Amino acid sequence: MKIQGVGHVVLKVRDLDRSAEFYRDVLGLKEVARYQNRMVFFSAGQNHHDLAILSVGPNAPAPDPVSVGLYHVALKIGDNLDLLREAKAHLEAHGVKIRGVSDHRVSQSIYVEDPDGNVVELFVDADPALWARDPSSVATVLPLQL
Repeated sequence: MKIQGVGHVVLKVRDLDRSAEFYRDVLGLKEVARYQNRMVFFSAGQNHHDLAILSVGPNAPAPDPVSVGLYHVALKIGDNLDLLREAKAHLEAHGVKIRGVSDHRVSQSIYVEDPDGNVVELFVDADPALWARDPSSVATVLPLQL
């Protein structure tokens, strides 16, 4: 068996409409479908869906930060730092708190949380020759000034 790529990610949320607004109106994903008022599906434009959210109700507990499970979802926004700077300004204009900004050599990233605390990494890729020459360069976390 050979995996050809990641198809999509489904995140659990408390309030479907509040989270749909975040992913659609703030992050810019296209809402493509809803299912039984329990799920919303989003596409970045090239797949039928890349991300979905599943309502688990308003009283769902937050996951323990040190428990096993998903750490974050990474969404590519382009290939240059200017796009990352624009994204940072856009997020701040929408009142989204920036959790962190990092240079990973192979990519540069902004980390935010959705309304339920799910961590989303927004990133731009650096020159692919960096990781082609040295695959271990992916394990880099340096400060980044935007």
